[in-house]
Amino acid sequence: MIFLQGLFNIMKQSYGESINHFPLIELIFYSIDQTLFYFIIWLIFRVIYLTFLKKGKKRKSLYREISLNAFIFYIILLIHLTIFREEHSIGNVRFNMQPLSAINLTPLTHTLKLTKGVTLFDYYYNFYGNILWFVPMGFVVAYLLNKKPYFLKTLLTGFCFSFFIEMMQFFLGTGITDIDDLLFNTIGTIVGLICFMIVEKVVEYDKKKRKSN
Repeated sequence: MIFLQGLFNIMKQSYGESINHFPLIELIFYSIDQTLFYFIIWLIFRVIYLTFLKKGKKRKSLYREISLNAFIFYIILLIHLTIFREEHSIGNVRFNMQPLSAINLTPLTHTLKLTKGVTLFDYYYNFYGNILWFVPMGFVVAYLLNKKPYFLKTLLTGFCFSFFIEMMQFFLGTGITDIDDLLFNTIGTIVGLICFMIVEKVVEYDKKKRKSN
């Protein structure tokens, strides 16, 4: 790790033996650390683009620029959490394709098996985690599209990105390719979309109310 090694060492010394699922915390630390590295590279190129290449052209609003950069950070983090784990990284990609029999195409089979484990942590993380991780996808993509109709485009974006993750896990051998993940990720995208639509309605109502006063 480049940025978070010191903080991670403190966490490991203090809680490494007391937290049952500490490898998950380690994965999160590693993913955030890698994300910070690649996000800084993105920001450098973004600043160069806005300063020189887009000079004199109409620029996006500050809110949209912040949203775009937050979305890029989120995408990089999601890729590291799901594809490039532990010793794997963008810099040392190796194909390690699994047999086709490793792909689970039967919905809820793997998820229901997790309910029979020693604890329900893996079940909760697989079910709720896969949904929650894709809520920002539905919300921010709908916002960045900025034009109606955006529902199907946003839904397709979330579905395709989840499919991309599952395929990369299959080809690189860095995870289990499971239809449940695709299903829950898509549900998360829908939840994000609904949240955006609610916020959009509230903002529109507030604007109309201000104009009428």
